Amino acid sequence: MEIVLITGMSGSGKSVALHALEDAGFYCVDNLPPELLIPFAELERDQKEERVAIAIDVRSAASLPLMPGQLEVLRNLGFKVTSIYLDAGSDTLLRRYSETRRRHPLSGRNAAEGQRALTESIEYERELLSRLRENAHVIDTSLLRAAQLQSYVKSLVSSPAAKLTLVFESFAFKRGIPLDADYVFDVRMLPNPHYESALRSLSGKDEPVQKFLETDAEVNLMQSQIESFLDQWLPALEKDHRNYITVAIGCTGGQHRSVYLVEKLSQRFGAHWLTLKRHRELDSK
Repeated sequence: MEIVLITGMSGSGKSVALHALEDAGFYCVDNLPPELLIPFAELERDQKEERVAIAIDVRSAASLPLMPGQLEVLRNLGFKVTSIYLDAGSDTLLRRYSETRRRHPLSGRNAAEGQRALTESIEYERELLSRLRENAHVIDTSLLRAAQLQSYVKSLVSSPAAKLTLVFESFAFKRGIPLDADYVFDVRMLPNPHYESALRSLSGKDEPVQKFLETDAEVNLMQSQIESFLDQWLPALEKDHRNYITVAIGCTGGQHRSVYLVEKLSQRFGAHWLTLKRHRELDSK
């Protein structure tokens, strides 16, 4: 039986992710107490359920330390377990709580504390969930629309089982570095197609932009050095039992250079590793 565990920061989009999995045919349960995870999984397997998604969050704070051990037990019992952690910047979470006027599950009851209580609650939540984050595939939802998050979650769970999943993500530095990145490469020093009028409205997926970049020696050198770095260290990361590695490539606008390199790198490594690609700025349009 396949189990997808959704965890992460309150306000980061766990309900959106759970709805996406429900649409994909998963039997979904929200806010299951961690101590019930193993008996619930065994019950559902006895009921012949094949795909189950479970959301567990900080409302079960007292039981969260049980989670890493329970996930290992489930894997030893033969369950296929995928853990997804949704994250977002503190400023984003503060804004979302302000817009919805919902109370944070860890916030105090003294309304006079206001913003300070919410800020402290968010940081305390990060601390409580840190171990779950370490062993999960992290998705930064700070700049994602609901449709983007749903698409990312569905693509992740539809991928075949693998020891290591490699995610390449393009982004714009002007909109911030993704929180889910394990490695970040800055390619803003490379020739920019934005300054070519015929290429400005295109993206790194388009053939004219690709021809412009692939003939440049600096672009080829950057691509080659990133490939060499990953060729050197991916086997060691897999040996260290890492399940997911996110490589973020950033340029100024997240439209040309970073997109081009993500396309090329995902094609290059897709022959040997389970590889996914994301274009944060293009996907948001």
